[in-house]
Amino acid sequence: MTNKRIVLSSDHAAIETRQTIAAHIEAKGWEVVDIGPTTPESTHYPIHGQAAAQHVASGDCRFGIILCGTGQGIMMAANKVQGIRCGVCSDTFSASMIRAHNDANMLSMGVRVLGEGLMLDIVDAFLSAEFEGGRHATRVDMIEA
Repeated sequence: MTNKRIVLSSDHAAIETRQTIAAHIEAKGWEVVDIGPTTPESTHYPIHGQAAAQHVASGDCRFGIILCGTGQGIMMAANKVQGIRCGVCSDTFSASMIRAHNDANMLSMGVRVLGEGLMLDIVDAFLSAEFEGGRHATRVDMIEA
């Protein structure tokens, strides 16, 4: 894989966790593009989800990881961007499967739902899985259409 860049973004609820995830994936050799807020003032997660998705859709970043309170709202905003396949995950199995079967290019998580240790395990599962192609490629093409 030549593009080892991952965009990270969040709303105000997830600044510290986002920074922890950034350090974790940088230690694994990824380049992090952190576009999330740095101050705790309330902000709007759709803005951050869309901005991260645009980095992935443009090819600037291979993957995106986005965070908000539940992971749901920011995921919905990201999926509005053409070419994005983002899923909310609360377990490692789902994180592996959205890569293996759906060729997901973004991962969303909820900081008010998950503990930090589990979130790091989910990130690892997402990043270590490979798209299986085959019958799954047909289904991904259907999603894209």
